[in-house]
Amino acid sequence: MKARVESVEDVKEALGQGRVFPTGMFKVFLGFLLLVVGLSVLGMYMARHTLAAAAPALFRPCLGDSSTSGSAEEELEGLERWTRPPPRVRHAMTDEELRWRASFAPRVRPYPFPRVPKVAFMFLTRGPLPLAPLWERFFRGNEGRYSIYVHALPSYRANFTSDSVFYQRQIVSKVADWGQMTLCDAERRLLANALLDISNEWFVLVSESCIPISGFNTTYEYFQNSRQSFVMAIDDPGPYGRGRYDYNMMPEVEFVQWRKGSQWFEVDRELAIQIIRDTRYYPKFNEFCRPHHCYVDEHYFHTMLSIEAPQSLANRSVTWVDWSRGGAHPATFGRGDITEEFLRRVQTKRTCLYNNRNTTTCFLFARKFAPSALEPLLVLAPTVLGYG
Repeated sequence: MKARVESVEDVKEALGQGRVFPTGMFKVFLGFLLLVVGLSVLGMYMARHTLAAAAPALFRPCLGDSSTSGSAEEELEGLERWTRPPPRVRHAMTDEELRWRASFAPRVRPYPFPRVPKVAFMFLTRGPLPLAPLWERFFRGNEGRYSIYVHALPSYRANFTSDSVFYQRQIVSKVADWGQMTLCDAERRLLANALLDISNEWFVLVSESCIPISGFNTTYEYFQNSRQSFVMAIDDPGPYGRGRYDYNMMPEVEFVQWRKGSQWFEVDRELAIQIIRDTRYYPKFNEFCRPHHCYVDEHYFHTMLSIEAPQSLANRSVTWVDWSRGGAHPATFGRGDITEEFLRRVQTKRTCLYNNRNTTTCFLFARKFAPSALEPLLVLAPTVLGYG
């Protein structure tokens, strides 16, 4: 049995008071501890500043040449870095990267900086724009209230001069075939590029055969004051409507939800974002809506938006087209068709609802016009169309 501890000295001896921690090892341990703390602080400092420097690089493809260092864009301070439009429309992003970048949406309104809403005109064409001189007159004097994007065949290179509104407005494009999903891909590509400019509030799809039939101010105010977007989405009971439905579309699209409409739409920013970020309906339409049974450009956006945002649709387009002659394509108008009487009739052809009120201003654009129609259109534009 061990002896009982009777004094302080006995306690010290029992606890090993004599085995003191070596002074040299203590200094080494303390130095190591200080080194670890110092490296941690340095690492946090470097990480913070590295992230701050790298954040703008996520958006650099929108600003032009990503290899440029010390550019003016990178030196911008405050909100301007994030809100100014890209200086050019060509970039190195893939479609997936582009849609991801374009889907960013501010949730706080009003905007905390001066902002003039713009209308984005998106030209879907295979090549040249033969009616460009007419559009030039339409846009003249309205700089800062519109932007232009052109989707053409990848092999096509426009030769507009630097004083043209179409100069260098051709986006990175891919082949788009009539009636196929590649056509909707092209339209989503146009929307995504236009969404990169935060000032674009309305998005108008037109073709090389479209013309504006009202002045710019009328067109601009029509969009800015509208409470709905202009997408036609009708329930057509015939063979070219419901007859194109495939039950493989279920459950995403029920038979009673199937809609048809004009390819030519005009949407606000909220619906434009909804179109480009869709991943729910796209696979179904891509697989089960194909020529010659189904033409996706007449059904995809129309059905999707009528399901997701029916209250946002005026259920009509503001682009006039004449289908009265029958056939798979609408009527084309050339030099001999262009008269004052004809244009007046197009401008006031029908009555429609605008913000739940009757109006005779139902159309702002019209198609299809042949290149030969340009000369008489330029003559009548100042007196009949309201521009030029």
